Amino acid sequence: MPNFSGTWKMKSSENFDELLKALGVNAMLRKVAGAAASKPHVEIKQSGEHFYIKTSTTVRTTEISFTIGEEFTEETVDGRKCRSLATWETDNKIYCSQVLLSGTGPKTYWSRELRGDELQLVSDLARHILLIFAKVFYRTSSFYILFVFVNVQIIRCFIQ
Repeated sequence: MPNFSGTWKMKSSENFDELLKALGVNAMLRKVAGAAASKPHVEIKQSGEHFYIKTSTTVRTTEISFTIGEEFTEETVDGRKCRSLATWETDNKIYCSQVLLSGTGPKTYWSRELRGDELQLVSDLARHILLIFAKVFYRTSSFYILFVFVNVQIIRCFIQ
């Protein structure tokens, strides 16, 4: 069984604004969410098939606790309450379908896949086209250097 436990820092992100736009989030909230989500801190604790995931940004902190194969309640990326079910898609990949508790909207999913010392989080949306938002995280250590490329022109360096 793979070990997802650890503290994770974001290495890269793709299509987050497009995902929020497809979910109907207005431009101002997308801008705030994009800035906040640019440096999430993720803590995962795993005990067998039970997971606790805490994601912290400058705007909000979310916590979910679930067991593979058992339904749980959480919020979609745009803040709607939903009933979720996480299952193993592969030996290293958790796939979670989300069903809204009230209202209407597109069906959403997320997956977390462990690839060596990287964790890939993918959120997607079932519509006429499949829109994928991906974040790649890496496990932190006591010393690291992270280069973030913004608009391929600005380089920021973070040292812990």
